[in-house]
Amino acid sequence: MYGIMGNGSLGLLRIMKATKYRCNNNNNDPPCWRRISGWNSNTTLLLHHHHHDASKYSTSSCKGLYAGKKHLWLQKNVIMTMVIMLGFLACFFLLDYVTAISSHDSASSRFLYLNEKRSADSYTCKKQSSPIEMYGRLLNMASSALAEKELKQESSNLWVEPYGIASSWEPCAHRKLHNTPGNLVENNGYILVSANGGLNQQRVAICNGVAVASLLNATLVIPKFLYSNVWNDPSQFGDIYQEEHFMNMLKDDISIVKELPSHMKSLDPEAIGSQITDADLPKEATAADYIKIVLPLLLKNGLVHFLGFGNRLGFDPLPSHIQRLRCKCNFHALKFVPKIQEVGALLVRRIRKHSGSRSMLDTELLGKFIDKKKDHDSAKGSIKYLALHLRFEVDMVAYSLCEFGGGESERRELQAYRESHFPFLVERLKNSTSPISPMVLRKMGRCPLTPEEAALVLAGLGFKRGTYVYLAGSGIYRADSRMNPFTRLYPNVITKEDFLAPNELEPFKNFSSQLAALDFIACATADVFAMTDSGSQLSSMVSGFRSYYGGDHAPTLRPNKKRLAAILWENGTIGWKSFEERVKKMIQEGQKVTMRKFGKSIYRQPRCPECMCKQP
Repeated sequence: MYGIMGNGSLGLLRIMKATKYRCNNNNNDPPCWRRISGWNSNTTLLLHHHHHDASKYSTSSCKGLYAGKKHLWLQKNVIMTMVIMLGFLACFFLLDYVTAISSHDSASSRFLYLNEKRSADSYTCKKQSSPIEMYGRLLNMASSALAEKELKQESSNLWVEPYGIASSWEPCAHRKLHNTPGNLVENNGYILVSANGGLNQQRVAICNGVAVASLLNATLVIPKFLYSNVWNDPSQFGDIYQEEHFMNMLKDDISIVKELPSHMKSLDPEAIGSQITDADLPKEATAADYIKIVLPLLLKNGLVHFLGFGNRLGFDPLPSHIQRLRCKCNFHALKFVPKIQEVGALLVRRIRKHSGSRSMLDTELLGKFIDKKKDHDSAKGSIKYLALHLRFEVDMVAYSLCEFGGGESERRELQAYRESHFPFLVERLKNSTSPISPMVLRKMGRCPLTPEEAALVLAGLGFKRGTYVYLAGSGIYRADSRMNPFTRLYPNVITKEDFLAPNELEPFKNFSSQLAALDFIACATADVFAMTDSGSQLSSMVSGFRSYYGGDHAPTLRPNKKRLAAILWENGTIGWKSFEERVKKMIQEGQKVTMRKFGKSIYRQPRCPECMCKQP
């Protein structure tokens, strides 16, 4: 306690102010890269702007006391006794105050997680992990540049789309078109879909299933989700999405039922030859492939079961009404269940410290759980935040075959992981006559971006050190050492676990897809969304949502990994100004507003006549 209190009563007052913000830490220590030295290890709150004048609380000199040498011992003992008594009283009231605050309803607690004094040497671990830095020189320059920017006005251009033409595109996939076939009376049978993967892979499978049902004039049975040992989530459609809304939104386009009619429930699709796996259809199959391969089975047996259905429907060429239906499914028909919407709204509101509705994105994703009433904190102004999907999990790192500056121990660890999880990859490497070296892979832009590289990009763009960075996902490889360079530049890293109490997260425990839905909401509604891997499903789906509903106030940052690798390759010589200019140019070129190109994902790039309407 004495270490925390610091300079007497000033430290005590700061602690008492700190207890106003309830700490939620699941009774576990936070990761080493999230802790602050000098604070109790169970405290995860980061406070900011509590400046006080120490002189206001200093003990005034005692007047009127007899100061003679004879009674000097009495004066000292009286003061000492008073200090001890005040200390005990302060501890008692502090304990009582903390207990009262901890018992307060979590929904009414106000969370504030700012700390501009956090630095790389302020993180302590029971088992210390040394920071791993690949670009020490650039990090030092970035740190100096951010320090200089603290007193300067941040450019408002960082928080809006750089191209105003983005606002000329409006959502319209939900509008009824007179020339579309619609939901025909005659029906060729039933389509069953068993989707694999995580939340976003399943979302793609659902909308592709809707498109195929329309294409083959069939009835879609509400899709099922396959259980995977990777995701460990038994959730089904109704646990994540609103079934009735899904059916009602698409009722004019296709027929949807919750289950097969009773006389067909006993049929075994595999036994009757109506089960379609990924091996039966080419990846990115065309409409002609479905008519040739699937339709005959559907007409013969009355049903077809797509097992593990994912990217088995290409984007072009397809009839325009099928493309429109995919967009309508993704952007309008799939609404998260109230349980997810409510906690998602709570998460976003606490991050922003503001309860009012902000955008069309908020309305579409959070539904009725947006509080239209302004609370007393909203007058102080909401907080902007940047959401970052940092793809640096061990499986992705190992599969890339790249090296990340961790030395021989890292190489051994990743090789052991490959042998355990990717034996086919190891075998292919053994049989390869000309394997690509890790250095060449990095130059080609084939390596996942490290947290250090992501932080350098943000610094190069001009985001200030105090920026809130919401970190989506989890399981960063060697997080304690890898996140150190990131938090050195951007200490205000926040996650859903920081803002939601254990009892609020409890209903989502062991349901990874439902937890991913909370990340989806936090990323899609963020003031800025940054990705490190444009190929990831979460990044693709979130960026598509922001393009569809965000207008010109939902910028998305997409680093070109090959160009970034070329810039970082000059770590030893490049000046900071040149680094900034090249990074900004790279990002701005990735933000250009263009129509979807042939063959590109309509979920990620919805700006096309089938999905959106362009205003003159």
